Amino acid sequence: MSDPFLIAQIQESIAVKQRLLDDSGWMAQLQEVCALALAVYRAGGKLLIAGNGGSAADAQHIAGELVSRFYFDRPALPALALTTDTSIMTAIGNDYGYEMLFSRQIEGNGKAGDLFLAISTSGNSPNILQAIGTARRMGIMVVGLTGASGGKMADLCHHCLCIPATLTPRIQESHLLVGHLLCAYVERGLFGQAEALQSA
Repeated sequence: MSDPFLIAQIQESIAVKQRLLDDSGWMAQLQEVCALALAVYRAGGKLLIAGNGGSAADAQHIAGELVSRFYFDRPALPALALTTDTSIMTAIGNDYGYEMLFSRQIEGNGKAGDLFLAISTSGNSPNILQAIGTARRMGIMVVGLTGASGGKMADLCHHCLCIPATLTPRIQESHLLVGHLLCAYVERGLFGQAEALQSA
């Protein structure tokens, strides 16, 4: 017999995603975000991604899907997770402090016309907030991924996709879903393979 605890965990995850699907406003904003990412790539820009902890892993996951491949073979797409270079991160942490961890990298690697994907389940991570400010000053579009409240970052991003959940695991599961949807949308839009979903 299936464990009721495990069943409840799966049901909670499904319920969050169903709320997203049933929210026409949220779905419209998701489409705007995906279209924005596609436009950035068509204009020669790149995607910068950052987060802490599990959100750092999500940043690396999304960047990997874009640089390598998602559904099918195609040219690599420029995407940079700002969570991977230990020498850079420890230098910035030592010289400037942890709050500057991502903003300093955006300053060095970003340019106007790029897109910064800022991930924070609380919406209040100080280094993410600092990075958002730097990105905006540089003319970089900012998309936030956060939880139900949106936190401080909700009003700072050009678009903020708030997941209607308060438990970190449920929020993170939907953040990865958004990342996958963005990758699929961009890949299909740039390389025109209508059979993308069938060719995985």
